[in-house]
This record gives sequence, C-alpha cells and structure tokens, in this order.
Amino acid sequence: MRFEQITFRYTETQEPPALDDVSLDVRPGECLAIVGPNGSGKSTLVKMLPRLLEPQRGRVTIDGIDVRELSLRDLRLQIAVVAQKPVIFARSVRENIAYGNPDADLAQVQAAARQAYAAEFIEQWPEQYEASVGEFGSTMSGGQRQRLSIARAFLKPASILIFDEATSEIDAESERKIHAALNELRRGKTTFLIAHRHTVMDMAERIVVMDAGRIVDVGTHAELIARCPLYVALYRSPGAN
Repeated sequence: MRFEQITFRYTETQEPPALDDVSLDVRPGECLAIVGPNGSGKSTLVKMLPRLLEPQRGRVTIDGIDVRELSLRDLRLQIAVVAQKPVIFARSVRENIAYGNPDADLAQVQAAARQAYAAEFIEQWPEQYEASVGEFGSTMSGGQRQRLSIARAFLKPASILIFDEATSEIDAESERKIHAALNELRRGKTTFLIAHRHTVMDMAERIVVMDAGRIVDVGTHAELIARCPLYVALYRSPGAN
C-alpha cells in the first residue's frame, strides 16, 4: 500500500495544506501508528484510504491499483473502521454489530461481542442482543459504544483496520479492555492507529510522526525516542499517559 505525494486542501486557499506532498509505504499486515499534534494531518491522511477524502494531487494505491479505480463498495468492504465517535444506529445490539456483515448469525455476533469485551455488559441487559441502543447509542457509555464498534470490526471480513483512538468519556477499565481487544483485532490486518496513548503507540511496528501536514519522521519507538524531539514531546505529554 502506498500514499504517493499526497497534497490536500480543505479550501483552495488553505496554507499550509492539510497534507503537503506526503508519501508513505505501508507493508502488508503492518501495524502503523500515526502521531502528531492536533491539526497535523493524521485523520486527513487515513481518510484518503476509504476515499472519504480525495487528494488534489497524488494517489493512494493498494497492490499497485489506484483506489479511485476500485468501486467504493469493493474498496470499503476491505476496510474496518473504529472511529473516535462510532456510528451507532437506533436499532438492536445484534443489528449494530452485524452492520458490516449482515449475513452473520447470532452465534457469530455473540462471538464478536466476546472478543471485544462487549458481551459482559450486553448480556446483563434483559433483552441482551435484541436490546435497542437508542439514537447514536444514547443508552450506552462512551466505552460501551466503542466496544460495540470493535465487535462490529471483528465480525467484518476486512483486511485493513483503521483505529482512531478516543480517550474522552472512557474510564480506565474500559480503555484497558478496548486496547486488549484492539491488540487481538489487528492480527493479520494492515492496521493504522491514530494514537494518543502509550498503550496504542506501543502496539505499532513503526510510528509515523506528522506535523503541519507533513511526515517529519518514521521509525520504531526506540529510534524516535533517540532522534525525534516532537515524538519525545508527544510521548511524554500528559495526554499520552
């Protein structure tokens, strides 16, 4: 997978661009963390992959094929996303988990919920997997919504995972379980982690450091601690603890 000289502006006059001539090679099955200050271009970059955004210059390729040559349906079937604010529908728990794989039976839904540490709260509810979660998951906590989203990702037969770490509204125990589930979910997938926490950064084989729409360094944790002042500052910041 390659990001080739990507330039993107949200407006024609945006300076500097949100992404400024960004190139990155990603190995199949690699777990890659992307870190940087707010507004550095982390989320903008990964949105290029499922074509939620498209570059004004450059291209993204999978196996040498420009993603713009693939149908949106075929492209997005390959990608599972766990977002900061998961999309939860005003439907049952079962329907929400099976959204990415509607042919899944109840046993498969339950297995995915167990893998995501979601079964422990779902199965305490009187209606369990038939319980309605309300509009935007209003009946659940932030941690529960994210674990439901991870269960959905377990059930989807995707080869690429995008995880945009969310730490707000999540207590320490939920965060621990989310990271444990993520560590299992990422196996065998090419994984992009938009990381803010040590526990997520430490999962990555390589870490991409971004600032002002550019990649300023790429390396392992040990390499970046030794040579990249921005990474050191991010890793030691209170929000990363």
